[in-house]
Amino acid sequence: MKQKLYLSNPGIATAAGCDTQAFWNALVDGDNSGLVKVKTFSGETFFAGRIDGERLSPTNAKYDMRIIQIEDLALRQIAPFVERAKEKYGASRIAVCVGSCDNGTEFSLAGHREFFATKKFPENYSLEMQSADYPATFAKEKFGLHGPAFVFATACSSSASAIAKGTELIRAGIVDAAIVGGADVASDTALLGFNSLESISQEKTNPFSKNRAGITLGEGAAFFVLAKEFCVVQNSSDNYDENCENCIELLGVGESCDAHHMTSPLADGSGALCAMSAALEDASLGCNDIDYINLHGTGTKLNDAMESLAVSQCFGESICEINCNENSQKKIFASSTKPITGHVLGASSAIELAACFLAIKNNREKNLEEIKLPLHVFDGERDENLPRINLVGRETKFSKPIDVCMSNSFGFGGCNVSLIIGKSRSDCVRRGEEN
Repeated sequence: MKQKLYLSNPGIATAAGCDTQAFWNALVDGDNSGLVKVKTFSGETFFAGRIDGERLSPTNAKYDMRIIQIEDLALRQIAPFVERAKEKYGASRIAVCVGSCDNGTEFSLAGHREFFATKKFPENYSLEMQSADYPATFAKEKFGLHGPAFVFATACSSSASAIAKGTELIRAGIVDAAIVGGADVASDTALLGFNSLESISQEKTNPFSKNRAGITLGEGAAFFVLAKEFCVVQNSSDNYDENCENCIELLGVGESCDAHHMTSPLADGSGALCAMSAALEDASLGCNDIDYINLHGTGTKLNDAMESLAVSQCFGESICEINCNENSQKKIFASSTKPITGHVLGASSAIELAACFLAIKNNREKNLEEIKLPLHVFDGERDENLPRINLVGRETKFSKPIDVCMSNSFGFGGCNVSLIIGKSRSDCVRRGEEN
């Protein structure tokens, strides 16, 4: 029997909010005021999601840079769950799996500018500052952990790959719990790099519109504790009954690598479809069991076309607006949260899984007319060349509860990951009392 895995409340730090309540409010209100104009060292300006610097605090990290302060802000929110996991399993039985695409650019850019000017690096500069492992190393050091640690860098799917690895490590019996998630910054390197790919929109991103013109980058972090027993991740205020109705499980993980291109997705959507199908199979679910899909939804011409095809092929008439009766019990809604948070690259998957987590938690026991989901913020002008999927709008009416959600992430090199989470389906006992 497959090992059941439970998720803690997420720790959140984004331009849309730096705690779960502020984050959720921004998502359901469609508040994208966190996307602001930023100026790069080249003089070019772009919209990007930025966290108010007053929310960040110095850390005791060896290299105390902005990405680490953002990571720390999110990690502090899950600290009680980490400490409970340490007490239950021991420091060597907890893994750290982080998605991130930054390698110390805050220090390395300054160091290289000085080198080009003086032919010498600053005295305090070390190549270690650019080590890709540091976000995971920091989390280990912060909590005094001794288990395995990994950093994943596949751009848009990095933290989904990190969550998948944490799942594998627990299922394989190598560890009993894992800190999983991601952290990233909208550095000048990322902004100018994506601009060189002609992927940056000059306006706020506009996914699935006929006028879409590219991505809007962002910064942020999201982390969970993933554990094999729900007593580790339950809130002290939660009252679990014998059916664990308040538990949220990681039900399924699906990965594929179509290797079509270094940066562009496979146009027919088959790579993305493969990941979604694998996640459904891993979760032992059918398409109609999904209630909400958080789309990758970057706002680029290629991604939105590919994802529309893949989602429509996977979910059929349940997701296609023109074929789905208003009162259909099979109707599935979807949205991209990137127009609100920005595209947070290595952290985007974890942030979007947090949106799914809150969609389940905050709609629990709500009447259908009270349900709220993250709004799909765009100009409303559909691209009629794309399958017309059910996007969440302000007037959307829901016909079923939100119990199971899918989150899609499609990264560089054709690295596709779909994650499914949902209310626990187990007939479990109150293990929190037994332990």
